[in-house]
Amino acid sequence: MSDATIDAPSVPLANRKRLDPRLLAGLAPGLALTTLIAALAYAVRRIPGADTFSPMIIAILLGILFHNVVGTPVRAKAGVVFSLRRILRLAIILLGLQLTASQVVAVGGTGIAIIVVTLAATFTLTKAMGRVLGVDRKLAELIAAGTSICGASAVIATNTVTRGSDEDVAYAVACVTVFGTLSMFLYPTLGTLLHLDMHHYGLWAGSSIHEIAQVVGAAFQHGHEAGEFGTIAKLSRVMLLAPLVMTLGIVAARSGGGGAKAEGKAPMPWFVLGFIAMIGLNSLDIVPAEAAHAVTPVTTFLLTMALAAMGLETDIRKLKAKGARPLALGALSWLFISAFSLALILAIG
Repeated sequence: MSDATIDAPSVPLANRKRLDPRLLAGLAPGLALTTLIAALAYAVRRIPGADTFSPMIIAILLGILFHNVVGTPVRAKAGVVFSLRRILRLAIILLGLQLTASQVVAVGGTGIAIIVVTLAATFTLTKAMGRVLGVDRKLAELIAAGTSICGASAVIATNTVTRGSDEDVAYAVACVTVFGTLSMFLYPTLGTLLHLDMHHYGLWAGSSIHEIAQVVGAAFQHGHEAGEFGTIAKLSRVMLLAPLVMTLGIVAARSGGGGAKAEGKAPMPWFVLGFIAMIGLNSLDIVPAEAAHAVTPVTTFLLTMALAAMGLETDIRKLKAKGARPLALGALSWLFISAFSLALILAIG
């Protein structure tokens, strides 16, 4: 909310609370599309053999297929973005009602250390590999942030100080989305082959997969406990976004990065605070068990809508726009964070 809105007492309170019908009308086509794809994902899951996949994974596949074959209508864009951003965050907040404080503590100092070390190593190595491959510094930095922290959100936040072109941002977002999606499909199989228990698998998914929604989709494939722990580990990682952007802003300012210091304000992931608040309420037994249980299927459907939206935003053609080198960088960064985090988890136990 802008200062102008806050300091405008002449606007009646009723008018400020009223939703603009034009805004709702603009969101309706995209919301209808993501809802339809989410519902279709549940229907596909009834096919024999398809029930081994969560509706979230099916939804992102359907979204990618629709976008790259049929094309997402322009009029649906606003609602799709709303689903990918707002509905996803609402679902993450509601997911807190399925967790308790004792589960959060389960991440422990060792888990946090693994997350921090993995993030720092991935970001540093990705930038170094970018120089070796001859990838533009700004694009390499965006891919490094998206891979090491939280996908598209990290790319967009980091660009407040990196100040890359729109094409750089689009490429980095497409890159981390595609490789994060691959993780959603590969991790459950690898976790089974490696005989990872739910705790270790959840930590691996949360410390290495790009997007929050992708972590949720992959982690819950290995069991409910793995899904919950993976979500907690991932949100712990997301909270490191603000320190990273602040650090990049300071570095950019000291190196003569123009207005980076003024513009590079660290983002505050407010939805994480909502997630933590819901965990607190659930830990205090304030929310009736029946109500918390009833919210669970709603939360899953909202997450499925968000993943449908992510699929609708994934344009495979964007990966061809800047040639093979940035794509190779994204692939190498993805392989590194997956292998490095797993090695730490197996070594430390």
